[in-house]
Amino acid sequence: MKVVILCGGQGTRIRDVADNIPKPMIPVGGLPILWHIMKYYASWGHNEFILCLGYKGMAIKDFFLNYEAHTRDFTLHLGKSKMIEYHTLHDESDWRVTLADTGLGAMTGARIARIRKYVGDEDFMLTYGDGVGDVDLRQLLEFHRSHGKVLTVTGVRPPGRFGELVGENGRVVEFNEKPQATGGRISGGFFVANSRLFDYLEDREDLVFEQGPMRKLVEDCQLMVFEHDGFWQPMDTYRDYIYLNGLADNNEAPWIKW
Repeated sequence: MKVVILCGGQGTRIRDVADNIPKPMIPVGGLPILWHIMKYYASWGHNEFILCLGYKGMAIKDFFLNYEAHTRDFTLHLGKSKMIEYHTLHDESDWRVTLADTGLGAMTGARIARIRKYVGDEDFMLTYGDGVGDVDLRQLLEFHRSHGKVLTVTGVRPPGRFGELVGENGRVVEFNEKPQATGGRISGGFFVANSRLFDYLEDREDLVFEQGPMRKLVEDCQLMVFEHDGFWQPMDTYRDYIYLNGLADNNEAPWIKW
């Protein structure tokens, strides 16, 4: 199944981490968060990707055009005919990655509308290029196919902003750096869509997928939620960046299943 990933936003809230690369290219554990998202989908057998590019999209193109050089050690033999000797193989040789320029200022709805020709008439997965989770993609897909509606969204509980202290007679007995919020669910991305979704979209620069199209889907009883109570974490701020990198560096990242 094709996986469409929205990679075109400007990421204004995380410019203090890196303002020279697009948000999906900000590294987690040494490699872009976009790579982590793609590896997660590939670990479930979904290895055909369509990347909706926009702001600084050339940085993403460069990463994949020079994928081996960015991800592997190599020896370069200089001379009239340069030779490159890569020292390790990678597991991504069966990936098929379409890099589609969907416009510098386009909103999410317009970006999805503009990749219709690459999706065709098939169901497809859709997510954002800045969040990771341990969503059971097999169950998600089974749920989507069971109800026959246009769109399934993964509903998650947002992580708390502040650390949570659990006390007992004045003594701290538990500390959770990122407690899960106890309120209602929010969209965590990880959508599955029927091709009929394109009937709700139009190639209009200011079309926000999460507003008009999704509200219309609700009105038409065509939006279903797959409830996920496991790990989910976006990278919106510098604090999120530090948190995700800490998990990856300490081999505690729940999304790393490869």
